[in-house]
Amino acid sequence: MKKLVRNLTFWVLLAIAAGILLGGLNPAEAVKMDVLGKTFILLVKWFIFPIIFLTLTLGISNMRDLRKVGETGGKALLYFEVVTTLALLIGIVVAHYIQPGAGVDTSHAQAGAVQTYMQRAGNFSWWAFFAEHTTLQVLFFSLLSGILLNQAPWKRMVLVHLERAAYWVFKALHVLMYLSPLGAFGGMAYTVGKFGLGSLLALAKLMLSVYTTMLLFVFIILGLILWMYKINIFKFIQYIKDELLVVLGTSSSEAALPSLMEKLERMGCDRSVVGLVVPAGYSFNLDGTTLYLSMAVIFLAQAYQVQLNFDQILAIIGVLMITSKGAAGVTGSGFVVLASTLQTVHVIPVEGLALLLGVDRFMSEARALTNLIGNGVATVWLSNNEKVFDRDKMEAAFNIEAEENFYL
Repeated sequence: MKKLVRNLTFWVLLAIAAGILLGGLNPAEAVKMDVLGKTFILLVKWFIFPIIFLTLTLGISNMRDLRKVGETGGKALLYFEVVTTLALLIGIVVAHYIQPGAGVDTSHAQAGAVQTYMQRAGNFSWWAFFAEHTTLQVLFFSLLSGILLNQAPWKRMVLVHLERAAYWVFKALHVLMYLSPLGAFGGMAYTVGKFGLGSLLALAKLMLSVYTTMLLFVFIILGLILWMYKINIFKFIQYIKDELLVVLGTSSSEAALPSLMEKLERMGCDRSVVGLVVPAGYSFNLDGTTLYLSMAVIFLAQAYQVQLNFDQILAIIGVLMITSKGAAGVTGSGFVVLASTLQTVHVIPVEGLALLLGVDRFMSEARALTNLIGNGVATVWLSNNEKVFDRDKMEAAFNIEAEENFYL
């Protein structure tokens, strides 16, 4: 019982349940709890940049062959493109056969409700994306710092201070994670109080389709990727369950990004690979977001009884392959990317996005969870592919997590 009370997973689960209960019983008070979720995410964000910088700089500065940095980065980008394109195709195929949009009433979809997102889509540019995406800027700065430090004659003296800084940053992060139940409670209470569980009924088929497809993608596609190196997807998910629960409660993959990086390194992934893949994946390896975007476009086509021909489907795939890469850098990213895609294709009414407003927050959990798992799998795969993965560390980490899970 004492170990159960000290288990963070237990408290996060309890907080999520309490948030759902408050949202159902007292929506007005539940909406006010949003400040807890937002504050927790804000606090976690303060750790993201220092952790990216310290992890990547330390990893690269200790590498013997700097050419491996370019090779690893190239492999990571190729992996991102292949897997997200696969997710895009799976979303379109599943939505085509399940028909989640068939019979949906579109009469209450008002264009005014999505004007803000349409305007943002029109103003979006790749230059602004790179200029404003601070995560990418920190990533490039860390790469440069690691390369320069690698060649510096006084690097050992600097590394000692950086290692000490990394120790205290992660120590502080551990303390902050004790507040994660409050963040999960606030985020879940707000979601249920603001939108209500009743809003799910109108688009239940779409919700079910999205969650089912993402589960299949995680356990079959990502599971097979790990299976290539004889790693069990179920054990991996159990290992990062605390991070997944935080994401579930807050609807934000950012909330678990720093602790995910630490756990991946602890389970045997190379430090430089972790520092490179996870931050870059946050921008370019959005498996869950890509799946959702493709299914949402087909859903709207079905709702408005638009018969898409093969050329139009290819056009949608091509546009989404580009626009989805900028999703993480835009506020309200899902709707902005969807609006941009629909405006480019010109065959599906953009005002149809209003149909998704009520349930998008509930589906954001599925997107964020899949994105987090996808980036974790990408890091494990690349570390194995580069032959810098420590299986002994993985077995020890999995065993410790399994022992702690026993008391839940």
